[in-house]
Amino acid sequence: MEALETYRRLFDNYREVLRLNAAPQMDACRDEAAARWLQAGFPSTRSEAYRHFDLQEALSIDYGMNLYRLGVPAHPGDVFRCDVPSLSTQLFFIVNDLYYPSKRPVQLPEGVLCGSLSAVLREHADLLQPYYHQLCRQDGDAMAAMNTAFVQDGFVLYVPAHVAIDKPIQLIQMFQGEIDIMATRRLLVILDEGASASLIVCDHAITLSRYFSNQVAEIFVGKDASLSYYEMEMTHDKTCRVANTYIRQEEGSRFLTQMSGLENGITRNNITLTFAGRHASASLSGLTLLSRSQQTDNHVLVDHAVPDCQSDQLYKYVLDDESRAVFGGRVLVRPDAQHTEARQSSASLCSTERVRMWSQPQLEIYADDVKCGHGSATGQIDENALFYMRQRGLSEEEARMFLKFAFASQVVDRIELGPLQDRMRMLVGKRFRGELAKCIDCKICP
Repeated sequence: MEALETYRRLFDNYREVLRLNAAPQMDACRDEAAARWLQAGFPSTRSEAYRHFDLQEALSIDYGMNLYRLGVPAHPGDVFRCDVPSLSTQLFFIVNDLYYPSKRPVQLPEGVLCGSLSAVLREHADLLQPYYHQLCRQDGDAMAAMNTAFVQDGFVLYVPAHVAIDKPIQLIQMFQGEIDIMATRRLLVILDEGASASLIVCDHAITLSRYFSNQVAEIFVGKDASLSYYEMEMTHDKTCRVANTYIRQEEGSRFLTQMSGLENGITRNNITLTFAGRHASASLSGLTLLSRSQQTDNHVLVDHAVPDCQSDQLYKYVLDDESRAVFGGRVLVRPDAQHTEARQSSASLCSTERVRMWSQPQLEIYADDVKCGHGSATGQIDENALFYMRQRGLSEEEARMFLKFAFASQVVDRIELGPLQDRMRMLVGKRFRGELAKCIDCKICP
């Protein structure tokens, strides 16, 4: 309650500052969202959804918030280069929650809008107004409502009908600063009918202060459109990340998402995907590598609201030391959603007796002509497999590392961008060897 009162006073005292620094469309939703957030209060372990994920300690820290939109001394492109071999991307940056345009020439097809959410909303209000806050407002998550109350800017990608973006868009989100910082991050992605694109979102932390990221992403995949959406988190033990991602798919659309957690403190990912048109398909996967006292909680809801759609989920965890993880997966098949095909799987590899893993797969089916299945497995490294590899001359440490890598490969294989898949294999291998996941030519990692 003390943290809630602190942020309530902050909102009341700086309400006019928030209005001045954001587009009118963003400000129009602010008071209603603040009322919902304050009424609900911060999530606690008393609620079923957050029973194994305690935010109270992270929220008790006195974070700074960049409400006056003060910039950093150097452009992030000068100190950070995320160059994946053979993968040419168009780079954009967010430092804390302040947007920075790319310093490289950006070549996008005619009609594509990409950049500052606040600026694009001001310039193209009629085009984007039907999308902003439309998915988020339907959810009761208090952190998502708090995001809407405090957000001032973010990142937007709009792809018009039948336009394909050949080069992947890459958004680098960085924490930087010597004080503890809370960042309110917002993403809006819209693909019109028949459009296609790939978006890579990478989270990094430059300095070792305590950071809190409260993120909301709203993603609209239009009729017959195709979107690949990748998220990679490589921060440190002092970070807390709460991300609410909402996806709406129209008829014949295709959506792929892959979330990779290589280094983090405590992370909560809430994903809500709704099929709004027939013959749409979605592939959702995640790979989480945890050690020390790190924690990740993935909650996924796939809502089959219409017939003839397909969804496939695969989430894997590798836990070391005293780490903790949660998978909460729910597939909802509504009464009219006949001919639904839905698969859900989670698997966890526990390397010590001190780790904790909670898995709760759920199928909620109200239609009778469907193909649905789910599975969950939690265990340790197979001793017979370990013995077999030791017999081939490997040390126990090397054998364990290779078995972990083989376990993780099924998720990495789902990455459709070949160079990114190769890069991820290398980073996963480095993580299992205890090395910092460092990007090529990155000037900020030791």
